[in-house]
Amino acid sequence: MTLVSEEFTQALDPSDPPRLARRLVVLGDSTAVGLGDPLPGGGWRGVGPLVADALGVPAAGYLNCSFTGARMRCVRTEQLPAALAHRPEVAVLVVGMNDTLRSDFDAAELAADLDHVVTELTAAGTTVIPVRFHDHGKVFRLPGSLYRALKGRIDELNGAIDEVVARRAVPCLDLSVVPGAYELSAWSVDRLHPSELGHRLLAKGFTELLAEAGFAVPSPVDLVCSGGRQTTAVHHVGWLVVKGIPWLWRRGRDLLPYAAGIMLRSAFRDAPAAPPLTEQRAHE
Repeated sequence: MTLVSEEFTQALDPSDPPRLARRLVVLGDSTAVGLGDPLPGGGWRGVGPLVADALGVPAAGYLNCSFTGARMRCVRTEQLPAALAHRPEVAVLVVGMNDTLRSDFDAAELAADLDHVVTELTAAGTTVIPVRFHDHGKVFRLPGSLYRALKGRIDELNGAIDEVVARRAVPCLDLSVVPGAYELSAWSVDRLHPSELGHRLLAKGFTELLAEAGFAVPSPVDLVCSGGRQTTAVHHVGWLVVKGIPWLWRRGRDLLPYAAGIMLRSAFRDAPAAPPLTEQRAHE
């Protein structure tokens, strides 16, 4: 899959000077919030401020509508109205993984919600960039049945995203081909949220696509980590006990029935077939 569609590229005039982005909005879930990139004084930085700094967006022009636990429908119903009111030139969108962990997962509904978000923002003159997701099983170890369940859901989610991206001819950041995306240093202790380096990789990917889309990037993203809080093994263990394990327990309960179904189907498929009735009688 191309990161910028041919239709989108053809609509650009290479003779035009780069556009300056003065208003940026971030939509999505906990990754969009910045989890995994803590600041010394508390709170999170993450991909949004890094993109804003690279584009030269002033503080008044930056808006982050995202919140932890958000699903695709949340972006449509709760975040989109504020994003449209902000009148951004650029919107980046990171959402979908929370949907894959829920028992009511529906790829068609996700596609419809994403299509609405992209259509509304594009109609308002915003260049919107969603992401498609990588194989989480390469950085987050899961039992076989759970891994297959999650990968199947992610494949369906990516299919829905691909459908909308192709239909609306918008850029899309494919996390599976971002350089360094599968390096453990790009991930925080939970292996679900990017580390500071991971957020920098995301920001670099977004800004490179925006440069291709005709935007000026006066301060390209630096992959050298700086400005964030130093994290130690104590921080990691503390987060895992207080936040990580309870989160996995809550989300895992929704995915387990689906995973159990996969495990049962696999067991029946791999079980040796019963011998023909005539063969059974021959041994009686």
